[in-house]
Amino acid sequence: MHGPAIAGRKTYLFAFVDDHSRALVGYRFGYAEDTVRLAAALRPALASRGVPEAIYVDNGSAFVDAWLLRACAKLGIKLTHSTPGRPQGRGKIERLFRTVRDQFLVEITGDPEVTGRHLVADLAELNRLFTAWTETVYHRHIHSETGAAPLDRWSAGGPVSLPTPAALTEAFLWEEHRTVTKTATVSLHGNTYQVDTGLVGRKVELVFDPFDLTRIEVRLAGVPTGLAIPHRIGRHAHPKARPETPPRQQRHRPGSTTPR
Repeated sequence: MHGPAIAGRKTYLFAFVDDHSRALVGYRFGYAEDTVRLAAALRPALASRGVPEAIYVDNGSAFVDAWLLRACAKLGIKLTHSTPGRPQGRGKIERLFRTVRDQFLVEITGDPEVTGRHLVADLAELNRLFTAWTETVYHRHIHSETGAAPLDRWSAGGPVSLPTPAALTEAFLWEEHRTVTKTATVSLHGNTYQVDTGLVGRKVELVFDPFDLTRIEVRLAGVPTGLAIPHRIGRHAHPKARPETPPRQQRHRPGSTTPR
């Protein structure tokens, strides 16, 4: 959902709603519609609300990215995409978004001269306020379609299967495939790594945290074969792993030394 502008930048809400109870199981506002912001909403949902049988998403670029397919496969989740051109399949999440706009956003984006308060200061505050609204208002009010409060209907469903921390960590690692060169090296986004010489000519999987390209695990047909030793590192994070708030650029003033 397209959200309000916070600190001069547009926000987007990623949200996952439980089909049966309409409970809002995972959510987060961010500054981009990308895979990193999607993961920031989905991972806590799986950790606290459990592993579902299936996840139903649309066909936006973040939802068709290979990382999401890998995460679901690792946790045994069936990933289903809605049929293009058939918005009926997204009715429940769209209904939720309408509720968010009508009940939450109107409270935080009103005219400060009328409401007596200014717009939300930053993204962290927006997410704190949304969490408070979700847990104290949305989850506790009777849903017009189910006839029950989302939290009550969710709780009545019984215990859920929570993933282990190790399984969750593994699911949210990223993976790329490379063929090992004759000099026992592999390249990843401009970086070069040394690997075991026994892997020369073999196609291997490089498994990593997208925010840390200095530590790469090498696997052959899924079997770990050690770490890829950094040989030349020019990029420390995956190109898609953009931070929420880019670091401030230092400006060079005439007569000063170049910032390091």
